[in-house]
Formats: sequence, C-alpha cells, structure tokens
Amino acid sequence: MSDTLIKERAGTDQADSAADAKPRTKRTLLLSLLAASIAIGGAGWGGYYYTTGRYFESTDDAYVSGNLVQLTPEVSGTVVAVNADDTQIVRQGEPVVTLDAADAKVALSNAEANLAQTVRQVSSLYVNNAYYAATVAQRQSDLTRAQSDLKRRMAIAETGAVSGEDIAHARDAVSAAQAALDAGRQQSEANHALTDRTSIERHPNVHAAAAKVRDAWLDNARNTLPAPVTGYVARRSVQVGQRVAPGAPLMAIVPLDGVWVDANFKEVQLAHMRIGQPVTLTADAYGSKVKYHGHVEGFSAGTGAAFAVLPAQNATGNWIKVVQRLPVRIRLDQRELDAHPLRIGLSMDVDVETRDTSGTQLGAASTTSYRTDVYSHYGEQADAQIERIIAENVTSH
Repeated sequence: MSDTLIKERAGTDQADSAADAKPRTKRTLLLSLLAASIAIGGAGWGGYYYTTGRYFESTDDAYVSGNLVQLTPEVSGTVVAVNADDTQIVRQGEPVVTLDAADAKVALSNAEANLAQTVRQVSSLYVNNAYYAATVAQRQSDLTRAQSDLKRRMAIAETGAVSGEDIAHARDAVSAAQAALDAGRQQSEANHALTDRTSIERHPNVHAAAAKVRDAWLDNARNTLPAPVTGYVARRSVQVGQRVAPGAPLMAIVPLDGVWVDANFKEVQLAHMRIGQPVTLTADAYGSKVKYHGHVEGFSAGTGAAFAVLPAQNATGNWIKVVQRLPVRIRLDQRELDAHPLRIGLSMDVDVETRDTSGTQLGAASTTSYRTDVYSHYGEQADAQIERIIAENVTSH
C-alpha cells in the first residue's frame, strides 16, 4: 500500500510540474513578443527620427494674424449714414460712412467765388499793361511837343516876337510833360512788376486763392469716407447722429485675402529654422483633414516678453530661467485660403520642415507695400474744378 501511495504522489508531482511549466512558457513567449515589439518600435521610431522626424519643428502656439485697417475721419462732423455693419464685406472705394457736409459746401462756395474774383483782378493787371504803355507813349508825345514848342520860342526870342513870360510858360510845359512821363513810366513798371515772368494761371494771387479752393474741396470730399481696402467690417462703433473728430476710430476693415500665421516657437527650436522653409499647418476650425501649406517668411526682432507692456526684470536674486518664445511669421498659399478662409485669431498647428538650411534667419530689404489709391482722386477733382473756374474768368489781354 505504501508503494501505491508513493506512485500516486509521484504522478501528482509530475502533473503539477507540467501544469506550472505551461504558464511559464506562455509568459516567456509573451514577454519575448513584447520585448521584440518594443525593440522594433524603438528601431522604427529611431529610424523615422533620424531620417525624417529630426527635420521638423512643431508648435500649437500659433494664431492667424492680419491687417486691421482702421476707418477714421479726416474732418470733424456729424454722421448721417453708415453703409456697412459687422461681418459684411465692403469693396475698396465704396462709401462706408457719410458726414453732414452743409458747412463744407458753404466754405467751398466762398472759396470758389474768391478764386473767380482773384482771377478777374489779376486779369485786369495784364490789361493795365497795355493801358500804361499807351499812356507812356502819349506822354512821350506830349513831352516831344512841349520841347519843340520851347525850341521854336527860343529861336525867335531874339527878334522880340516872343516875350520872356511865354518862354517861361513853355519851359514849365516841358517840365510838366517830363514829370507826367516819369510818373507814367513808374506806374507801368510797377504794374509790370506784378505781371512779369508769370501768367494769370501761375500768378501768386491766383495760386493762393486756388489753394483755398483745394482745401475747401478736400474738406467737402472728406465728408464721405470710402473703404480704403476690400475686406470685412469688424468692431463697428460709429452710430448715426454721432459727432466724430478727426482720427477717431469708427470701424475696422479686415482684408482676409492677406492673412498670415504667427507661430511662437521655443528658442531651442530655432537653431535650424530658416526663411523660405516649407510649412504644413492645420486649423482647429477645420480639423486635421484640411491642410494649409506655406513657408517661413521671417522672424520677429524680439521675443514676446521683450515687447511686453511690462517686460520681465531678470536682474534680481530670485531669477528663474523661463524658455522664451519667438514669433515666426508664416505666409500661406492664397489658393488654399480662398478655399478655406481663416479669420484673425484662430488657432493653428504648425510643422516646419528644417531639412534645407541654405536660407537665412535675417530678412532681406523690404518688398512689402500696403497702399490704397481711393484718396488720390480727391486732388485730381479739385484741380479740375480750379482749372474750370480760372478758364471761365480769364479775360483776354
């Protein structure tokens, strides 16, 4: 019986050993697979980083920026019309705000009347040149006649046919004629001094009156405020009936066709970043399926902290180093912006490919130009009106 028990215990021990061996084998296999997966994953990640990943710098601290064109009046006045509201688009040159122009029109009428009167007065100066020339010629003739008369009287004075009194009168007549001639010449010279080396159109008096018309014309025209650019209205604050002063902001116009992205990269990410490197972006507003492409356009001249209203004071005993961020401007593909417009302030995710380091970190000479021509025609219209007034009031000379 003891032999039987020994055999049963031996069989049980073998069964237990076999049962314990199976889990250990399975555990070892799983650990081996896990280790192999980690090794393969690590090798794959290392290979990706070495060939591709190390050439990318990313940040989600990036936002859409753009131009906010402020609409401000150049003259004071009362608002009588507002032709656009927030979210609406306005085209360049369209009238957006209109001010009451009654006073400006009165001032313009007075300036135009003054110009017309000045032109007529200056025209009379040129007419007087001919008058004074004729006067001088007549007085020269009078002097010649008086001198001839005196000469004849002196010739016959020895015969006693002419008294001494007659000769004295003849001499007085010559003196009077000479004085009249001298006075006429002075008047002619004085008038010529006002007209020589110039024309009616270029006369200083006409120029001064024309300048007043131009000022009055501009003041009147500036009561209508056109949109300086094509864009969308934002932050409208102006109301009908409001009294506005020159320079007061009435609304902003945002041209969405020229937005860019300001990406704030850590300073440790900038070593291999260069102007012109390609950039891939996504916007939280559209999700990761919509991708934008662009390029690095430039680097800010200072970090965000350097331009803060209250910059950090690091010369203290409790200084703690904080990694700084530098704004990097990214120019976007306009066609992609047309397909999926971006608004100022939207969040962006940015990936910059830094493989090509042949570019520079310092921008070249400025080639950016923001301009509008909506105000230039004011001067052209004023000049045309001035020319018309002068032409209507010039007299022949």
